[in-house]
Amino acid sequence: MRLLGSLASPYVRKVRVVLHEKELDCPLVLEDVWSPVSAIDRFNPLGKVPCLVLDDGECVFDSRVIVQSLEELRPAPPLLPREPAERRRVLSWEALADGLLDAGVLVRLETTQRPAEHRHEPWVARQRRKVAAVLDHAERALDDRPWLVGNRLTLADIALGCATGWLAFRFPELLGEPPRPALEAHRKRLEERPSFRLTRPS
Repeated sequence: MRLLGSLASPYVRKVRVVLHEKELDCPLVLEDVWSPVSAIDRFNPLGKVPCLVLDDGECVFDSRVIVQSLEELRPAPPLLPREPAERRRVLSWEALADGLLDAGVLVRLETTQRPAEHRHEPWVARQRRKVAAVLDHAERALDDRPWLVGNRLTLADIALGCATGWLAFRFPELLGEPPRPALEAHRKRLEERPSFRLTRPS
């Protein structure tokens, strides 16, 4: 199997981190979805990454579906709890982290791809409020705890770590104001793991 993606995408990074944590061999094939000659449309009709191409040619997308497929493919180490309540909590955190990213990416597209005279500042401000709300929620949830759910690394931490890592890369001002010490400690703890070190955005 192979993973189609980019080095800067936080959604691709989430999948790559899971692959590393599970010690699954899966080469990354770089695709620039903005390029007119990109081949991504042949694999994903939405023209988005990540896209996991299985050995039999089946294409799996998006990142949430891919990471659950990888969990089924290699259950150890477990990143999704089997206990229903804990599993729901982990998946809810993944949804929050992805929603934070969705809002952040929309801000980036609005401010880098749209001419200044056509930008809708109230809409940008709304997306920024979503980012801040999720970060504040995570700060309260972490408090002095090392992990979001239970006493070990789960997909919840990976998803949030990829989201905060992307903010540190693209929007450090959104991440650091106001200071959120528990969230920053969580991000730094994750960035020390080999799976995160090897997948830092560039």
